Amino acid sequence: MPFKNNLIGISQIDFNLKYQTKQKFMSRLWILAISVMIVVLPSHGTVMASDPSTTQVNSLQELVDRFDSSSCRECHEQIFTQWEKSHHSRSLMGINDYIFIASYLKKGPLAIPSGEKATKKNFPCFKCHFPQIEFATDAVAAEIARAVLDNDKVMVRKLNIGCLVCHCEKAVVHGRPDVNVIYGNNDIKDHPERPVRKSPLLKNSLMCGQCHGLGPNLEFETPVQCATLYGSYLHAYIPSGGTESCQQCHMPGGDHYMPPNFNNRAELSERLRNALPMQVRALAYSFQPKEEDVRPMIVVNTKIFSKAGHRIPDG
Repeated sequence: MPFKNNLIGISQIDFNLKYQTKQKFMSRLWILAISVMIVVLPSHGTVMASDPSTTQVNSLQELVDRFDSSSCRECHEQIFTQWEKSHHSRSLMGINDYIFIASYLKKGPLAIPSGEKATKKNFPCFKCHFPQIEFATDAVAAEIARAVLDNDKVMVRKLNIGCLVCHCEKAVVHGRPDVNVIYGNNDIKDHPERPVRKSPLLKNSLMCGQCHGLGPNLEFETPVQCATLYGSYLHAYIPSGGTESCQQCHMPGGDHYMPPNFNNRAELSERLRNALPMQVRALAYSFQPKEEDVRPMIVVNTKIFSKAGHRIPDG
């Protein structure tokens, strides 16, 4: 019996030693893993240097300069000219060059007594109409408000959806775009100034849906619901058998004019006629309830067919 007890004691000691050795090994493994994470994370952070939370600017001119796309004209003259005529180049300007956001700052829940009192909370529309605002402080929002209320169209025209918005900020949906990289349809390592990296998103309707279909936007103090176009594209056009993307209809051959242009009334009317053809049938007759009481009558039958990939109107 004593011999048996000694065997049990030896076994317990052996188990304890193995357990302690395993615990030490696991502790060292965790320390190694944490060390690797500490080494890796900073290098990954440099790739994500365009994180808005770490790159806030304090002046409107600095923000304008940061997203200035004028240098793109040197090599892409035709595309740049097309973009200049599009509504994306004047995303804060309404029909006939009217600064549409002005009415919101003067009356309603977003109104302010003066431009100096404005903050980014006064501009929920900027989520789509000027998304660069996420890189700026409230001081920049106040500068924009002053420009809007002063009807400073020269400055307001500089606040638009330019090349760097779509080909950088909006070209990546998971994580942040890589620093000093432009995104396009193909990889171009020797592209001037910045290398071009391929982004499959640029040919996908989701690219446009990031702005033309967001909502309801409940993260603001004054929630907004504006464009639902992408929703109707997904919920009506695609289920009914539609196969074309937004880009195929609005950017044929890579045209950056991206109609409709609401300032060109003739062009807009022609586009609507093609998208919403109307069929009208009329039947004229005379109704004579009694002698010498002849009443001319007409029956008009109207049908409107939608060939568009989404509801109209929408944004």
